[in-house]
Amino acid sequence: MKKNFTTMLAVTAAAAAAITLSSCASDEAAGGGGGGLLGDIEAGTVTIGTKFDQPGLGLRTPDKSMTGLDVDVATYVVNEIAEKNGWDAPAIEWKESPSAQRETMIKNGEVDMIAATYSINSSRAEAVNFAGPYLITHQALLIRNNDDKITSLKDLDKGGKLCSVSGSTPAQKVKDALPGVQLQEYDTYASCVEALSQGSVDAITTDAPILYGYASQYEGEFTVVEMTKDDGKPFTNEYYGIGVKKDDQAATDAVNAALTEMYSSGDFATIMADNLGADAKVVEEGTPGDLSFLKK
Repeated sequence: MKKNFTTMLAVTAAAAAAITLSSCASDEAAGGGGGGLLGDIEAGTVTIGTKFDQPGLGLRTPDKSMTGLDVDVATYVVNEIAEKNGWDAPAIEWKESPSAQRETMIKNGEVDMIAATYSINSSRAEAVNFAGPYLITHQALLIRNNDDKITSLKDLDKGGKLCSVSGSTPAQKVKDALPGVQLQEYDTYASCVEALSQGSVDAITTDAPILYGYASQYEGEFTVVEMTKDDGKPFTNEYYGIGVKKDDQAATDAVNAALTEMYSSGDFATIMADNLGADAKVVEEGTPGDLSFLKK
């Protein structure tokens, strides 16, 4: 009988004693046990890369447990693959995956897969295989609540200081559209949020669910401003995927099958509601295996 999502999470929680939150770089310590994603799931321990500092998406809590939409999606995927193949649910080792290091971590075998607000684009798809997309979202701005100078994207085109994370694409897209923007890049979004709070930058740009997560964590301090083009359409469409080793088609197909089951079972709707609540409106379901948007 098909286990539901809650049951699968409970199985994983039962293996919590085996879960190690590792940030070291060696393959041996980091997992990536040499069998690839499917081999490591079968062997009983899988290493998954995600973000540690994004509320609602990928967050390491003070007690070192992991929460967030990406965490729940990744957990569902590996448990679904295990169940489909008659394997025990694996223990999960979570590894922090900064934006600028994701392709390298997959290539070097430091992780078996990455689910970390990982937007699929052509250059990244040359370095890794992508399963998904498992959601579609849009780019937005985060500003201070008391800032009446910024009400739209164009207000930054007069020397506004814009923060984003090294290795991410949103800030560069704004810079290309608005040459007057002063772009400042930090290692993490948490650092950007601190800079915004202190007035060192005027706004942060990245995907809307990331920004809504921070706005909810710092209630009353920040506001999310939706970004649109002149025709009213979203400034960007961002397609989140799960990255695996380049040319590992078996793993890619298995993850896509698990994502498809996640939709048909209704578990994705539960995951969104549990992690994003009312802000789930900024996320749409994707079509796993359909990367035709890369050709547009």
